[in-house]
Parts: sequence; C-alpha cells; structure tokens
Amino acid sequence: MKITITTLVILVSLLLVGLRMRGFFSAHINYASGEISNSLYDLKTKTLAGEPVDLGMYRGQVALVVNTASKCGLTGQYAGIEALYKELSNKGFVVLGFPANDFLKQEPGTAEEIAQFCTENYGVSFPMFAKTKVKGEQCSEIYRLLAAELGEPSWNFTKYLVAKDGHVVARFDPQIKPDHPQLRTAVERELAVE
Repeated sequence: MKITITTLVILVSLLLVGLRMRGFFSAHINYASGEISNSLYDLKTKTLAGEPVDLGMYRGQVALVVNTASKCGLTGQYAGIEALYKELSNKGFVVLGFPANDFLKQEPGTAEEIAQFCTENYGVSFPMFAKTKVKGEQCSEIYRLLAAELGEPSWNFTKYLVAKDGHVVARFDPQIKPDHPQLRTAVERELAVE
C-alpha cells in the first residue's frame, strides 16, 4: 500500500483536529468549590423580547442556565430541557436560556426568529433572554460570573447549575443531556436545600 506525503499530512491533520474537538464535546461535570461569592441573582439582563429583567426575581429558585443555539447538532436538547423544566418548575426549578452565536455562528437568528423556532419546534416555555456573548473578553457579565470558577462554556448547551442563593454550584458539559442521572441528582439535591 502506497501512501503519499499529501495523504499522510491530511490524515495527521484530521487526527489533530479530532483530538482538539474532543475537548469541545467532552462529558465532564465540574462542581464549584464555593470560593466565588457573587450571586447570579444580583445581575440584570434583557428578555428575548428586549425588556429589562432583574435576575433577582429568581432568588429562592434553583436555576439551570444554558447557552442555546438553533442550528447546532445539540439543538435537540431543547426538548429534554423543556421536559425537565415542566417536570420540576412547580418545585422551585427554573431554566434560563441564553441564545449565543459564539460557536461556529450556530445562532444567527434575530430575537423574533429564535422565539419562533423555540416555540414551534420544541414548545419552549422556560424564560429565554437576549442573545449574548458567552465566552472571550466581551462575554456578558452573567457568563463572566458563571465562568469565574468553573470555566467558559466549551460549546452550545453547556449547563450551569445555580443554587437558590444565586451561587454557581456545578457545570455540565454539552454532552451531558438534561436527563443524565448526575445532572438530575444535582438538581434534586439543590432543590432539597432549605
């Protein structure tokens, strides 16, 4: 079997790209040490419709904060996230969705297009907020706080678990689906805290 230099270079390049992408799609769960003292519920933002909102309105609830995208291979997670929200919302659980276009421009839509997509395709009823930057120097204050101890989102549908007092307690990488046993256990544990 004869392999040309060009073929060998292409194969090595593909291998290196694959190894790098593996980190983006990892299935890690990280728990906070509690060293960061700021509260998500002290911050303000805007709804998807552009109305100002004080996240303090969610104080006392357990929140799952998710950076979403409509044109991602993980977009189907909207269904599981909505199901989790519907199941646990009457127990003090809320999902806070933040559309983001940071990863391969997979959320290019306007606020109206995002709202329509989420409603028509997944029946999303959990709160959705204005499209925001979730990584890099220009990331929003919200994502700066979320990433302070546990790191920036590695891809769309990275999930941050926030305690009733607004402190970030865990980060779930994109491949951790909403029905993953460890995610469910962490949510239920936080809901049980008085």
